Amino acid sequence: MEENKAEDITEVEDTRPEYTKKRVLVPSITAVIFLICGIFYSVHAVYYKSTDDAFIEGHVITIAPRVAGPVLKLNIEDNQDVKKGDLLLEIDPNDYDAKLRETRAKLEEAKAALVNTENQVTKTLSDLDFAQADFDRYSQMYAKGISSKQDYDSSLNKLTAAQSNNKSAKARYDEINASIKRLEAEVEQDELNLSYTKIYAPSDGKITNRSVEQGNYVQVAQPMFAIVPEQMWIVANFKETQLANMKPGQPVKIKIDTYGGKKFNGEVDSIQRSTGARASLFPPENAVGSYVKIVQRVPVKIVFKEDITQYNIVPGMSVVPEVKVK
Repeated sequence: MEENKAEDITEVEDTRPEYTKKRVLVPSITAVIFLICGIFYSVHAVYYKSTDDAFIEGHVITIAPRVAGPVLKLNIEDNQDVKKGDLLLEIDPNDYDAKLRETRAKLEEAKAALVNTENQVTKTLSDLDFAQADFDRYSQMYAKGISSKQDYDSSLNKLTAAQSNNKSAKARYDEINASIKRLEAEVEQDELNLSYTKIYAPSDGKITNRSVEQGNYVQVAQPMFAIVPEQMWIVANFKETQLANMKPGQPVKIKIDTYGGKKFNGEVDSIQRSTGARASLFPPENAVGSYVKIVQRVPVKIVFKEDITQYNIVPGMSVVPEVKVK
């Protein structure tokens, strides 16, 4: 009897006007909210294009030696700020200094030999002139029957020997002269090698990825550390379907994961002339085997339009740029 009474009371409560209104209003309001959100999202998607496939980029200048040797001095520490022209590292210069002095000595020796050879050329040229005049005189006398055949042949032999000596002296002169030019080039190279033992900062920036210590023996082209300048930008990989209205100069709002509560100002700098896949080291061969269409991504360069030096923004950080395309 009591259960039936409770059921009757429930039925009466369900039919009261306020409960009926709630059943109608709640779904209606929810539907309107979803509709408004959908409209806002649709309009926003038309005017703004965004991607989370974007990262901070910057110039990373890898420093490697141009000569081999032990590291004599190391003037840098991890993450140290450096200025262009600062002496960063010095390789032991003794071997290269000794090589330079040896080559300079050979050059001086060659120059002295050139002077002697030049004097020899002058002497052989004088002997040639005398032998030529002697031969001309004996030729005329032999033609007139005044001189004997033996005298004529002797003057001819002396002329031939003088010509040979002069030719040999000139060849020796040319050889030594060429040797001097080669040694002068070697001196220049040795001077360069000696200068390469001191490595200076090519740009302002911060030391990173240091892998060298004082006393290490370094090889030519061995990466020792890198310098990262302050200038940073963003490479955002937008889908190809997002690029229809995107162009350089459009404003960008940039959200960096490290600074979630701030949006930085930027603008589109340029759009790469190929997709990321096409510009990779091993581009896909779409004409081989079965093909599955995949939406491609195109790298877009975005630059900051405000000073970011006060923030700790480094290459590799994740960002979310939002480009206003309309």
